Amino acid sequence: MPGANLVILGATGDLTQRLLMPALYRLYRLGYARGLRITGYSIEGWSRERFRNHIHKALRAFAPDYQAAQARRFAAGLDYISGGLDAKQMAPLAQRIQGSALFYLALPPPLFGTAAVALGEAGLAKTARGWRRLVVEKPFGTDLASAEALRKQIHSQWAEDNVLRIDHFLGKETTQNLMVFRFANRFLEPLWNSAHVSQVQINCPEMLGVEHRAAYYDHAGALRDMLQNHLMQLFCLTAMEPPASWDAEVLRDHKVEVLRAVVPFTARNVRRYTARGQYVAGRIGRKRVPAYRREPGIPANSHTETFAALRFEVNNWRWRGVPFYLRSGKRMASNRWGIAVEFKQVPDVLPGAQTIANNWMVFRLKPQESLNLVATAKVPGAKLEAHNVVLTAPYARDPDKEFSAYEQLLMDALEGDRSHFLRFDEVEWAWRLLDPVLRAWRHGEPEPYASGSEGPASQNRLLAPGHRWRPVKVSAGDLP
Repeated sequence: MPGANLVILGATGDLTQRLLMPALYRLYRLGYARGLRITGYSIEGWSRERFRNHIHKALRAFAPDYQAAQARRFAAGLDYISGGLDAKQMAPLAQRIQGSALFYLALPPPLFGTAAVALGEAGLAKTARGWRRLVVEKPFGTDLASAEALRKQIHSQWAEDNVLRIDHFLGKETTQNLMVFRFANRFLEPLWNSAHVSQVQINCPEMLGVEHRAAYYDHAGALRDMLQNHLMQLFCLTAMEPPASWDAEVLRDHKVEVLRAVVPFTARNVRRYTARGQYVAGRIGRKRVPAYRREPGIPANSHTETFAALRFEVNNWRWRGVPFYLRSGKRMASNRWGIAVEFKQVPDVLPGAQTIANNWMVFRLKPQESLNLVATAKVPGAKLEAHNVVLTAPYARDPDKEFSAYEQLLMDALEGDRSHFLRFDEVEWAWRLLDPVLRAWRHGEPEPYASGSEGPASQNRLLAPGHRWRPVKVSAGDLP
């Protein structure tokens, strides 16, 4: 990392202020980014000093461990170049950046291809004196055809090995621990299959509405915004085969194998295995919130889904017969995110066993990252009766040693570790699966559901007999 360059295109934008610079500042504070030369590049004709002041204000607002003196020193080391997204205007950038460099496209998605081509035409994609890499934010296309078009644009200047498609879910502690816990514990592997697992639920509900993202969100919807990338990555990591080696290409090969094994959606089964909804007015806590169609910037006749649920069937030896349920929506009853694996019921040989829940293993992403195991134990007392107990292991131990998703992925990108970045065929197969759903959803309307609720009733038709959605909102005494 020392001696390398990081260039952020779109350096005056929201992503840079809220996520990238706070992550880089913390890496600097912990000593991981010393010697990294950071350059902002954007269309605004600012001076270097104005850019530094802008970032310092952003750190004060968004960095959780802001310290004025350190933040000033960090900001004082930032460079800034003003210019547009064509090779001619990037000439000053090409002259300034020497040696190894990581280019981060913190830009609106329609500009990804234009920026990647301009960097290449300006001579910034290759160098004889180090490496060059390109980080591309999500979404990578809006369907299979647009993803393929974007791939061709980027590959006209950049080799696939140098393109890092970022999904910040892959940098989360729970996501990475899912792989470690699965593959480093011998007792778990014999149970991780259809002989013992009844169902898997991947839930990412949100209490927030569209906030300041109305223009983007009304074009994207919940399926593109959350399921096509974040939840499908969690699905792949849960369902993939154990890798022969901890190698980036092997890991990504196994994720693609999972996507290829999913039973495709068709015009005949899409209604049975998918559900969509759109929130109407309701309450989030004590606050009254408006319907989606009354949010600022949203058309009054919008048919965009704010809730999406899918049922995946995986046609391989490990998972045949086990449904995977993926669900996410806005303005729901809580922010409880997690991957929940239910194990099959044991014979009812103990008193009271009929009334207890099956065993669950829950990898919690929000509100606190943790691992929870719902087990069965004896009720204290003279009688032989069973009840559920919850064994909880929080991941957080020493806050100073934890890394946010962007901190982790920025370090991986600078070090050239591609394990937690998406290869194009992962993106391609995700779109192959979801394109039929998108086509079907062009017709009709999403089902209304009240803000602050569990979501639309139509989600229940996805469930196999005996299965229930894990509740979005929990009360005291409920299982995790």
